Amino acid sequence: MPNTVLMGAQWGDEGKGKVIDVLTAQADVVVRYQGGSNAGHTVVAEGRKYVLHLIPSGILHEGKQCVIGNGVVMDPFDLMTEIGMLRGHGIDPDGRLFISDRTHMVMAWHRALDKADEARRAESKKIGTTGRGIGPAYGAKMGRTGFRVGDLLDPRFPGRVREETALANETLAAWGAPLLDVDATVADYRSVAEALRPYVADTVLFVNEADRAGKRILLEGAQGTMLDIDFGTYPFVTSSNPTAGGACTGSGLSPRRIGRVVGVIKCYTTRVGAGPFPTELHDATGELLRQKGGEFGATTGRPRRCGWFDAVIGRYAAMVNGVDFWAMTKLDVLDEMPVIKICTAYRRDDGVVYETFPSDLAALERCEPVYEEMPGWMEPTSHITRYEDLPEKARAYVERLVALIGGRLGILSVGPARETTLLVELGI
Repeated sequence: MPNTVLMGAQWGDEGKGKVIDVLTAQADVVVRYQGGSNAGHTVVAEGRKYVLHLIPSGILHEGKQCVIGNGVVMDPFDLMTEIGMLRGHGIDPDGRLFISDRTHMVMAWHRALDKADEARRAESKKIGTTGRGIGPAYGAKMGRTGFRVGDLLDPRFPGRVREETALANETLAAWGAPLLDVDATVADYRSVAEALRPYVADTVLFVNEADRAGKRILLEGAQGTMLDIDFGTYPFVTSSNPTAGGACTGSGLSPRRIGRVVGVIKCYTTRVGAGPFPTELHDATGELLRQKGGEFGATTGRPRRCGWFDAVIGRYAAMVNGVDFWAMTKLDVLDEMPVIKICTAYRRDDGVVYETFPSDLAALERCEPVYEEMPGWMEPTSHITRYEDLPEKARAYVERLVALIGGRLGILSVGPARETTLLVELGI
């Protein structure tokens, strides 16, 4: 397997956790390159469900080395909870999990400021943040006031925590929000610093040495293309680059060392939180997709907005990321649909047609999706283990999606478990 970037092609929640879990079998090192606890990757293995927010899904495979890269913003308390969860299931990350000393941390005041800022916004101005402090942590990083994991080992760290907590309390007080206990916050960070000390490493060096040694590296993104800070539906986006380019800046691996990009895309479309969604369904069909697909956020539990497959977004994601192979997920959710729609373009109210995603959200609000219809297959698919055994109409639907967005089909998922994964293209 060449070094591979795996990224989401929609608004996140495409099923990346499962696909990463499948590809990890071919990898030696799995690197999470951006995002934070606002993302949840769900894996069902041997009848057990795991939801991982920070640790790469590869940790579930014995012997695989996992890296939390410098592009991530990591809440140390969330990480300790995750490590405890894994140990409770008999999975020991010691010696296999490495955290970049350059990784920025989500601090207690970032969470508090995130929640307070969202709460004070007018309803029409809310971003739909998870309240996990991700935006403020990335803001501090760019403002050069952030805390990095390597700072945990610095004797001056507790004093800096005290200063920043007191400073944040001034803003929280001005907003009428609850204040943080300065002494308790300092004590908490003293404790977590010692607990995480064994995991801290220069992972830029580690990843590049692994590459030179011929090890196979899988770079794991969180969220999706349409939530990218540069290429997504700004301002209704995350604060990092989930796209393939973020894999290099978030890990320290050169673009010359990336051999393949795998895009994960759902056979319909969902998003969580506010922002545009051209194919959203506000009817019984949308509710059926939500219930049958289990479309509730792994991190927040919020119901996801559901709609038909959007090929405009798929083409855009293929272009921005340079997708080589598609991993399509949740085909089985459509098993009971007599007619399935596919959005092939957007038509503005003055007749202008968009075949790629516009950056102007005001123009997008004036658009309606252009649909084509395909007949459903009306029979179960979750028991099928070979692509050739799928109903003819199901194969026709999948092949039409690939034709509309370009690229090649590598993986097709027809259920949540590992064994419901069809490896369509050899070498994937």
